[in-house]
Amino acid sequence: MKLFWQLLVMAFMLLAIPNMVLAAPVGTPLIPTIDLQIGGGTGTPQETSSAIQLLLILTVLSVAPAILLLMTSFTRIVIVLSFVRNALATQQMPPNQVLIALALFMTFFIMAPTFAQVNETAVQPFMQGQLTQDQALNAAIIPFKEFMAKQTREKDLILFLEYAKAERPTTIEDIPLTALVPAYAISELKTAFQIGFMIFIPFLMIDLIISSILMGMGMMMLPPVMISLPFKILLFIMVDGWYLVVKSLLTSFG
Repeated sequence: MKLFWQLLVMAFMLLAIPNMVLAAPVGTPLIPTIDLQIGGGTGTPQETSSAIQLLLILTVLSVAPAILLLMTSFTRIVIVLSFVRNALATQQMPPNQVLIALALFMTFFIMAPTFAQVNETAVQPFMQGQLTQDQALNAAIIPFKEFMAKQTREKDLILFLEYAKAERPTTIEDIPLTALVPAYAISELKTAFQIGFMIFIPFLMIDLIISSILMGMGMMMLPPVMISLPFKILLFIMVDGWYLVVKSLLTSFG
């Protein structure tokens, strides 16, 4: 977990590279050279340790996005958007790429204050040499803990704390990340399913009405879904459904 936060701080450093490039004096090489050498075994222990650390960070790159998504608002957003598509019964419309892209940009919008706080309290002081690496990592964790703790149900958090036989924390900073992340994840799943249930109700009523009408007319062989689909799309357009869904998602994180 500590290695993940090191990777997170490095990601914010990469975001600051364009500003560093603009501020660099004329004639300064912008792209560093890379020299790979195999054999010899003359490297110092410090160089060997740095090389191993770099390899570990590159290895964690494959799983870091999944970990980061579980610590942001992405999980709730993408599940609710999937519920909307399933309730409309429009198969693959909108496509998965569109839903995921929308969920990502909404995640960036919702998490912008948290990212800005991490950049202000951890990344910039670390780049200016005011904080050590451990101090920067501890400072970067706090904004994420505050965001997750605000959205996590107390019952879910107590579940993991009791299983780990950990003492009940007195402040948000004292909550162990190993308990907070899964507690936040299952809280987000429950909230997303609650919103999805409310979205399904009006479309379910349309399906029931269409099915009853078709049965009363004796049209047993005609699929009710085929008839109800245009009415569901029409209802969704008339009430400006995407606006209402996005608005409810934004307010749910307020």
